[in-house]
Amino acid sequence: MSIILTLAEQFMAKRNIHFNAIMIKASFLCLWIACATAFAHAAEQHHGMTTTHHPAVPTTVSATLDDNGRLWVVSPHDDRIWLRKSDDFGKSFSAETPVNPAKEKIAADGDNRPKIIVTRSGDIYVSYTKVLEKPYTGDIRVLHSSDGGKTFASPVTVNDNHEIISHRFEAMQANDKGQLWLAWLDKRDVAQAARDHKAYVGAALYYAESGSKGERFKANVKLADHSCECCRVAMTLDTDGMPVIFWRHVFDNNIRDHAMLKLDGKSSLIRVSEDNWQIEACPHHGPSISISTDGVYHFVWFTGANDQARLIYRHTTDRGAHFSKPVSFGDPEAQAGHPDVLSFGKNVTIVWKSFDGKATAIYAMRSSDGGQTWSNAEKIAATSDASDYPMLIGYQGKAFLSWYTTREGYRLIPLNKMQSD
Repeated sequence: MSIILTLAEQFMAKRNIHFNAIMIKASFLCLWIACATAFAHAAEQHHGMTTTHHPAVPTTVSATLDDNGRLWVVSPHDDRIWLRKSDDFGKSFSAETPVNPAKEKIAADGDNRPKIIVTRSGDIYVSYTKVLEKPYTGDIRVLHSSDGGKTFASPVTVNDNHEIISHRFEAMQANDKGQLWLAWLDKRDVAQAARDHKAYVGAALYYAESGSKGERFKANVKLADHSCECCRVAMTLDTDGMPVIFWRHVFDNNIRDHAMLKLDGKSSLIRVSEDNWQIEACPHHGPSISISTDGVYHFVWFTGANDQARLIYRHTTDRGAHFSKPVSFGDPEAQAGHPDVLSFGKNVTIVWKSFDGKATAIYAMRSSDGGQTWSNAEKIAATSDASDYPMLIGYQGKAFLSWYTTREGYRLIPLNKMQSD
């Protein structure tokens, strides 16, 4: 319902039309985007999953596996970010400890959630959006721990624009050299355009870099005007250690397709999807990217172009000079959405969320030839309650589904039954 209202607000802000007309126009989109998982009913035990119960926690959870196989999970509730860890792949957890020293309102809605990274050198970074006084506003914040999560330094605000506007939906990457990058959706140019009585579509994509493990950041840099307003930003490291950003961009005539940009100081924006989805609203449906050890870029995203809701996979072997033919996957009749992708060499795994009117389920499929061919879709997990978006995390070449549901709690599900050893 919140997404329906957001879409309605966006339409009413631009056009003086009746709410019912808005709802008709937005109904198709909302059918595929809304989190229709709260009333699902399905079986629960698949593929050796582990389950832990944690009541009264929002369903926005982020997790990662470090090089020693330790699982780190962060979740926001009670105006804090809480960290817990597991040394047995989620069968048992340590007690939760707060990450941020003081209480503050933290965004915890869909793709706008805290993130966690643990580097090979043992540094831990947690990013989040601090909610400000006005609706849909926020500041990007980051915390750093150098002692295995026992203590965290005071949070640092990354955006150097301090207006009470939207700086949200951050993505984060780090390396072992103390370099840290964050990219986010920023509306400082929207605010300036309004003061100048000019039109500005969408938001802008900004990033900031730190060479001191997040203690200080260089000046914010605008990467692109006219990004989509609230689709998550995806970011990963290329084989040379440089970040690559993938996001939903607003091209001419409100075409909301996808673009990528490598942060090497010499690359330009490259259009990845050519669906030509024309829509005057943000679909709340961000993309995902994974770069294999062989340098192949793998992309997944959602589109509603031509009134046909679809999930799409595509890859490039030459960093965007050429792209493979788009491949559709997932059942559109079951509202397939929110895909994620993870790759190790030629092994590529995709997961997505589906709702058939009775059950919410996570499906997965795999390629062992770098995305040339794919296995049949397989149901991995299900729930009869509200649930998070599916996310993939990796360890020693293996993919795991990281998923939180209100009823079952956090689950780390190994997908090695779908993978060759």
